Amino acid sequence: MMKPFAAHPQQSRGRLHAEKMSTFRSPFQRDRDRIIHSSAFRRLKHKTQVFIEHEGDYYRTRLTHSIEVAQVARTLAGALGLNTDLAEAIALAHDLGHPPFGHTGEEALERLMAPYGGFDHNAQALRIVTALERHYADFDGLNLTWETLEGIAKHNGPLLDPDGTPRKGPLPYALADYNARHDLELQTHASAEAQVAAIADDVAYNHHDLHDGLRSGLFTEDDLMALPITGPAFAEVDALYPGLEPMRRRHEALRRVFGVMVEDVLAVAATRLGPAAPGSAQAVRDLGVTIIRFSDRLFRELKVIRQFLFTRMYRAPSVVAMRAEVTAMVDDLFPLYMARPELLPAEWRRDVEAARGDTALARIVADYVAGMTDRFAIQEHARLVKGLSPQDIHALPGRALRGR
Repeated sequence: MMKPFAAHPQQSRGRLHAEKMSTFRSPFQRDRDRIIHSSAFRRLKHKTQVFIEHEGDYYRTRLTHSIEVAQVARTLAGALGLNTDLAEAIALAHDLGHPPFGHTGEEALERLMAPYGGFDHNAQALRIVTALERHYADFDGLNLTWETLEGIAKHNGPLLDPDGTPRKGPLPYALADYNARHDLELQTHASAEAQVAAIADDVAYNHHDLHDGLRSGLFTEDDLMALPITGPAFAEVDALYPGLEPMRRRHEALRRVFGVMVEDVLAVAATRLGPAAPGSAQAVRDLGVTIIRFSDRLFRELKVIRQFLFTRMYRAPSVVAMRAEVTAMVDDLFPLYMARPELLPAEWRRDVEAARGDTALARIVADYVAGMTDRFAIQEHARLVKGLSPQDIHALPGRALRGR
């Protein structure tokens, strides 16, 4: 049973473009389904989490990460009496705006788009679901409910101060543009379901980055024995299952790390929600604080793990070398399309013809480049910049980067 402070579908603020209600799905279930069936969601299959898409079949991609986040979000939302469908929809959509090559690609686009209003993957996710998905006869985008759009925009917290001043510099143009037409109340916290999606993201990547780092050989289980949370988890497994084979030992330890994070979030939420006693979803927004979060103690311990991962994984020499290569690709492609927009696919040229000035063109180019998968970006760079033959391109991706 959902609690009073959950987002009840019958109280939804609706959609920008009014639609007839489904007879067999709630508004939030419909949002989830539209996200899953979107082109942008399918492209996440070939977008980087940490390792470039072709480097291994077992490493997380943006798609598998999003599925894991959605699973955690549903678990947390269900345990807290929240709307599991809304939490899942926001979780599934939260990474739609990521460009190719993970945070490396985003950093490159942020720099390239600085003169044109900036780039931010959360704002880009909102742009995708409100404008760039063009499959429906009556509207651009997916026409999601206000609550799902709010969650995509501000699941990490308010973006404006109460007086309307941006908290972290100017709002990215994609966010400011949509919010001017459809107020998402960027000065408040989001629903409890959106906060669940945000913390589920943290739980998922803290867990799977450890797993992927071990699989890659960038660090070992012995290294993790010296860290908080992971060290006690391995020690517990060793005490219960002495001599357990390595892969089972790894899995058993990391599933305990997962459990520690989930249980901590649930305990903190119960402690915060009890005294606050919010009577509605809006009351959660009006509390002015994040109620779904880690405890201070666990947050400090996770910071130690994140610093370890930063040093040993995100900035490992092999990863740094790859970052340099893929940054160069984005640095080549963006100005090339700016100078020669006729290289864009035919379906993009209508927008190009309507664009007035460099800023409008840059936003179209950023939309196109951000939508690329790792594989497609590598292939287009080889075709347009390196001038490789079709036969060579057919062998990509893999060869282009492995041949360093």
